[in-house]
Parts: sequence; C-alpha cells; structure tokens
Amino acid sequence: MATENNNLPVRLYQKQFIAMMQTVFGVQSTFTPTFGDLQALDGIQNNAIAFSVKANDVPVAVGNYNTNPNVAFGSGTSNSNRFGPMKEIVYSDIDVPYDFNWSFNEGIDQFTVNTDLNSAVADRLNLQAQAKTRLFNGKLGAYLVDRAAADLGDVNDVNKVFEAASERYTDLEVVVPVRAYVTAEVYNAIIDHQLVTSYKGSAVNIDENGIVRFRDIVVTKTPTRYMAGKAIIFSPDNIGRAFTGINVVRTIQSENFAGVALQGAGKAGQWISDDNRQAIFTAGTSATTTTSTVAPSTTTTTSHA
Repeated sequence: MATENNNLPVRLYQKQFIAMMQTVFGVQSTFTPTFGDLQALDGIQNNAIAFSVKANDVPVAVGNYNTNPNVAFGSGTSNSNRFGPMKEIVYSDIDVPYDFNWSFNEGIDQFTVNTDLNSAVADRLNLQAQAKTRLFNGKLGAYLVDRAAADLGDVNDVNKVFEAASERYTDLEVVVPVRAYVTAEVYNAIIDHQLVTSYKGSAVNIDENGIVRFRDIVVTKTPTRYMAGKAIIFSPDNIGRAFTGINVVRTIQSENFAGVALQGAGKAGQWISDDNRQAIFTAGTSATTTTSTVAPSTTTTTSHA
C-alpha cells in the first residue's frame, strides 16, 4: 500500500470501521464467549503495544493464626505478629503485543461500479469487517489449541471425553460456564447420543434447536476450518481478550481510474493469562474423528446430561 497520496483528497473511516468491526465480531465471531467483545483502538503506530494488564504471580498464602503468648505480645511485641509472615503484594504490568497484521486495497470505479459510490464504500467496509472476523476466528481457534493445557485423546466416545473434561473442571474449581467448541461431526454425535434425548429427561429440545448441554458443558457447533485440526476445544467463558488496532482506513482519489481506492491496515491479536490457560483442553482431530453414537433408549432413568 502506498504511503504517500500526492496531495489527493482523502477521507478517513477509522471510527466507522471500528464500530462496524465490533458489531460484526459480536454477531459472527465463533469464539466471542471465550474472548468477549472485540477491543479496538484507533490510530495505532507500527511499534504499538496492544495494551497492558495488571497481574501478579504471588500465590495466596494460607497460614495458621499463632496464639503463642510471645507472638505479637510479651517478648515478641515489636518483631512478630500472630497472622504469620507478611508478604508484599505487587502487581506488575504485562505488555500484550499484537500478533498479526491485516490490510485491504480495493478500487471502486464510478463508471463500472454500477451503484452510488458512497453506498459501495459502506458495503465494502461491511464486507471487509466480515472477512476480518473470519480471519480472527481462525487465529483465535489456533491460539486456543496452541495454548491448551492438555489433550484429552480421541473422540471415539463423546460421553467419555466430556466426562474427563467435567472431572478436570471440577478439580480446577472453575466457577464460570464452560463451553465445548466442536466440529459438525462431533455435534451430530452428541445430538444423537442417548443422554441428550427426551427419553433421558434432558432439558434440551432438539426439535426447537435449543442450547445443547452435555455433561453440563455448553456445546457450540464450529466450522472445521476454525478448529486448528482438533475435533473439540474446551474453554471456560470470558477468560481472554481479542483486540485490533487500526492504522488507517481511507478512500483516496485514484490517478489511474475515475474513482477511489479503498484501503485499510491494522494489527490484531489475543491474550489469555497463564492461569486461565490451565482450563483449556482439546480432544480428537477433525480429520480422523470417529463419532459412534448410541441408539436412544426408551428406559426411564434419573440420569441427566
């Protein structure tokens, strides 16, 4: 993309594109439950850090309250206390860098575009926001897979894999909702499993396409291309952040045709703390996953998904 405009008229669209990006991301991003709303910043520089977070790695101290008569009293008045040794808690700044770049460069010729020029610009910016959201989906899925604490193995039996994940989340004392991003193949295996049929008294109404829960984990059907080769990605909700910084989004009058060049460039990335990464798990591979299902049973039982 050219860095000089030779004094040609320029219109900037950063603010409009930020609002459009955040709206589209909120609706179309697969991993919004994990990363929340898209954080966006206008006018970033080439060497910009995305943002800084406050964090500390001092573990919570669990001690004994000491009632010895010479602790905090008697001979220990000046140099001891009954709460135990005091640790100073200091929060350090962690700089989070951008991870990848994005750009676009399109030409809109007023003689051939076959619509109003301003309408074409608005339409193309909307389509670019959708394209960037798909780009982010791929990046976020790969990030989750790369940062996962463990892989739970093959998905020959979806019930067994979800049981293993549920046990891990119980032991980790995760208190926020947990979600499983799954391929269509795994999703269908779950839908057909006897534990999510009405015969088991499940709260899920498959006929009305209600929210599917399996072993108390919310299931989200996800396109295979966003799964980075995995069949399942387990992650608690709202444990990370996705962000983008915009260098420029503009139209500039072209010297080569009767119209404008629509150009944009920016950076983006994602972040999850080391502690929260311990609650991310994967399972299976999207290419080789087998999803054997169990036929629905008509036997009444008190077992629930």
